[in-house]
Amino acid sequence: MKASIVTIGDEILIGQIIDTNSAWIGQQMNKIGIELTEIISVADTINAIRIGLDQAASVSEIIIMTGGLGPTKDDLTCEALAKYFGVDMVFHNKLWERIQSMFAKRGRQTTDLHKEQCYLPSNARLLENNMGTAPGMYIDSNGKQFFSMPGVPYEMKYIMETHILPQLAEASPVHIIHKTIMTAGQGESILAKEIEHISSALPLHIKLAFLPSLSKVRIRLTGKSTADKTALETEVNDNADLISTTLSQYIYGEDEISLEQALGNLCLSTNKKITTAESCTGGLVASKIVSVPGSSRYFVGGIVAYSNELKEKLLQVQQSTLDNHGAVSEDVVKEMLTGVLTQTGADIGVSISGIAGPGGGSPDKPVGTIWLACGSFDKQVTKKLLLSKDRTLNIQYTANVALDMLRRFVL
Repeated sequence: MKASIVTIGDEILIGQIIDTNSAWIGQQMNKIGIELTEIISVADTINAIRIGLDQAASVSEIIIMTGGLGPTKDDLTCEALAKYFGVDMVFHNKLWERIQSMFAKRGRQTTDLHKEQCYLPSNARLLENNMGTAPGMYIDSNGKQFFSMPGVPYEMKYIMETHILPQLAEASPVHIIHKTIMTAGQGESILAKEIEHISSALPLHIKLAFLPSLSKVRIRLTGKSTADKTALETEVNDNADLISTTLSQYIYGEDEISLEQALGNLCLSTNKKITTAESCTGGLVASKIVSVPGSSRYFVGGIVAYSNELKEKLLQVQQSTLDNHGAVSEDVVKEMLTGVLTQTGADIGVSISGIAGPGGGSPDKPVGTIWLACGSFDKQVTKKLLLSKDRTLNIQYTANVALDMLRRFVL
């Protein structure tokens, strides 16, 4: 079975909000063997909704709609659906009673606009939404299944998980198994070359995809079959094991684990305490580390020393080192590392100093020049990055490299 998503709302088209709903819906549909063929975003007009539905219904058996179900004048999905199917709008007393009860419990009063929300197309089956007032709807027409949900993410997810996914999963004949291998420190072209002998031998029903991001690459195996699900899962896992063995030096985890989570797990298993000394990344590495629950068990803290004065005062970087080599240098990040280890008492640390851009570069040290040092008192490794002129990308890329350096050193 194939599905299309139609998102309704000017706020998506003008970039006021990001459409995270479609990404989540796509993931859930894929898990139950339903192929997502397209995502269509349309404006808050009846004609735009009609055009979107026509397009979706021309290629898919399942049409998932989000948005346009609120109580305000720009919420036109119900009216658009009634016109699209040539049916009347009917009032749902059960929905109105639920909305009144919900508002009464909160000590609030309903309005006429909330009552207007209870008029739905006569051919629609109500999908209860216990997370808000906007209703979900299901319409079966000419072999096509139309589902309509509010755009508020937690309301949409409730309706999907409670009503839509169970209904679709029961009818889906296809099994889809995913296995994702997380790598860092090497580009996709090199990784692809190293496992070419594995990818070329994959059966037709198992596909391999490389999904690169900043300093990281996800390698995803997808098996799709109408045959035995257990056998398919075993086949996918066996091929994933072959890839993991070949690329072991780059792999930090499986199934969407984050680099910071993988680092945390290693620190806990080895009983290592870590720290950070950051300049151009401004604390982003520390922020990523503490985003993991339980990070206080291994992260003792970090120092953001942006100016040379603070590098000297807080991290004991020598004035002569700064004068002779500059703040962006191997010598400085090594002294920053020693300084932060001394200040915090951690076992392992990482230090960073660079020119994130877009200005501040020189012929000898252009924008994107970044030095890192990682290690302990006994052993240190350094790395020089030559990145782009995009400040945000440079900072994010460097933070990921720093996390991977910490991970490798703990190993």
